Amino acid sequence: MPELPEVHALAHDLDQRLRDRPITRIDLAAFSALKTFDPPLHALHGTLVESVTRHGKFLDINASGVHLVIHLARAGWIRWREEVPALPPKPGGKSPLAARVVLDEDEAGHTNGLDVTEAGTKKSLAIYVTHDPLTLENIARLGPDPLGVDFTLELFAEILAGAGRSQIKGVLRHQGTIAGIGNAYSDEILHAAKMSPFKPASSLEDADIAHLYSAVRDTLTEAVERSTGLAASELKGEKKSHMAVHGRTGEKCPVCGDVVREVSFADSSLQYCPTCQTGGKPLADRRTSKFLK
Repeated sequence: MPELPEVHALAHDLDQRLRDRPITRIDLAAFSALKTFDPPLHALHGTLVESVTRHGKFLDINASGVHLVIHLARAGWIRWREEVPALPPKPGGKSPLAARVVLDEDEAGHTNGLDVTEAGTKKSLAIYVTHDPLTLENIARLGPDPLGVDFTLELFAEILAGAGRSQIKGVLRHQGTIAGIGNAYSDEILHAAKMSPFKPASSLEDADIAHLYSAVRDTLTEAVERSTGLAASELKGEKKSHMAVHGRTGEKCPVCGDVVREVSFADSSLQYCPTCQTGGKPLADRRTSKFLK
C-alpha cells in the first residue's frame, strides 16, 4: 500500500509532469472506483492542471479549481504513459485499469497520460471529483500530518494520552489520529524506536514519547528524501529496499542480527525484531496475546 512517503513522491513527480498541461478527457474503466457524482467526471475535461498535492495518502490533482482526488488503497498505483491508446478502455473485464487521465499532445506530438490501476480482486481504490477536497468525509476526518509544522511533540503527547490502552501500532496507523502512516512505516517506526507494536499508548513515559516522536519524524523524513525525485516506476523498489523489518520475516535484523519475526492477522501482518523491540521475547502470532510462553 502506498503510504505518506510514496504518495508524497508521486505528487511531486506528477506535479512536474502535469502542471500547466490541459486534461483532454478522463476514461473510467472501473465504475465502482468513482465515489462522487457532482461535479461529474467530465467537469475535468478541458481543464488546466494547476498543482498536484496530497492529503495523507490521498493524491489531489487540482485542475482549474476542479479536484481529482485519488486514494490508491492497498493495491493501487499510478503509471505514466508516454503515449496512450487512441481508443478509450472498455469498462469491466479483468484489466487492472481503473481510470485513465488523457492529456493534450506534448511538444513531440505524443498524447501523454496516466493510468490509475489496481491489482487483485479486492477493489478498494477510490476516485473523487470535487471543488473542495475538505468537503470529502475521508479527508475531512484525517488527523494531523506527521511531517507538518503543527505536528509537535506536545500534540503527539496529547494524541497518545487520548488513545488510552490502544496498542501503539494501531494508534500510528489510524488515519483519523495521524494521517499517512500505514502498516509498513508503522513497523519501521516502531523498530527505530525499539518499541513493541503491542505496547499500550497510555503506558509510555515522557522519554518514550519523545523517542517515538523522533522515530516518526526521522523515519518518514528520510523516506521522503529518498523517494522524492524518483519516477513512479521506481518508488515501489525504493520502498522495499530500505525496509529494516517490514516484509523481511525470517531475515536478519540490520541492527542486532536477530531473526525478524511476524504476527499474522486476518488480512494483514506485522514484522518486528524481538531483540530490538520486545526484550528478546517473540510475540504470539495471534491478535490478543502478548508473548509466547
